[in-house]
Amino acid sequence: MLRPVVVGIDGSPESLAAADWAAGEALLRARPLRLVHAWEGMAGDDATLPELQVPRDRARRTLSHAADRLIERHPHLRISADVIARPAPAGLLAEAEAAEVLVLGSRGLRGVGGFLVGSVAQAVVAHARRPVVLVRTGTVTGGDNVPSPDGGASTLTPHGPVVLGIDPSSPCGELIEFAFDEAARRQAPLQAVHAWDFPHASGYAPGPMDAGARAESGAEASRALASALEPWRKKFPAVEVHELVAEGRPVQQLLEAAQGAGLLAVGRRVRPGSMGTHTGRVAHALMHRAGCPVAIVSHD
Repeated sequence: MLRPVVVGIDGSPESLAAADWAAGEALLRARPLRLVHAWEGMAGDDATLPELQVPRDRARRTLSHAADRLIERHPHLRISADVIARPAPAGLLAEAEAAEVLVLGSRGLRGVGGFLVGSVAQAVVAHARRPVVLVRTGTVTGGDNVPSPDGGASTLTPHGPVVLGIDPSSPCGELIEFAFDEAARRQAPLQAVHAWDFPHASGYAPGPMDAGARAESGAEASRALASALEPWRKKFPAVEVHELVAEGRPVQQLLEAAQGAGLLAVGRRVRPGSMGTHTGRVAHALMHRAGCPVAIVSHD
């Protein structure tokens, strides 16, 4: 049974933008699309109480409206829609387990220069083992996720590049494969970005005498990135790959690289512990600041 592309719907413009993106992703992957609206008020024996009738009907209308809109736009796409009787975080996490990709909306913050990732999305990203993509309104532009009639990549308006944030010192095969696969399906270039810092003692600013050591550190970073990508270049020979090794903070380097990108893919290392599961500082910052869709891919 094919895993579906799943999108969470709550009626907001952000969730509708996420649904549009998810529909394109389902077409590119030749997967069914599943729309879900999580509402815990439908659970248990109280689901038939009269006072729940209005919110229950509203939930169903919200889902039906989104489904009808997508069916009209993509008549050949297999679409299903369900209201799930669970709290949103738990319900979406359960859906993610059986999903190819889970897609959620991200809200814009005017005048702040960032985007609000709600508590539900943050909780899902921090615990999901399947890839989660966050989409905001206004990001589906140009050829991105506008497949040709046969479901392939657009031949009229090319997809934006896929940007991959990678730390070669950390095993992240799931992340690299996801990014290469996305680029291959879009027939888009892949930009692999590895940011590194010159090692020095705390409070010490490197000077001219460190030029040789800095150059060697940069060369080592380049070799590490090339080595990490080599097996995936062989597996996806049609993907055009560009490597960027830059000294500096990863968040800033990735934000600059992702300008105009169709998708930014970063990893979340699974670190179970007494304090629970974490998103990671880089992924957390990019979730709130990147202007393009952001894919968070968990890996060991």
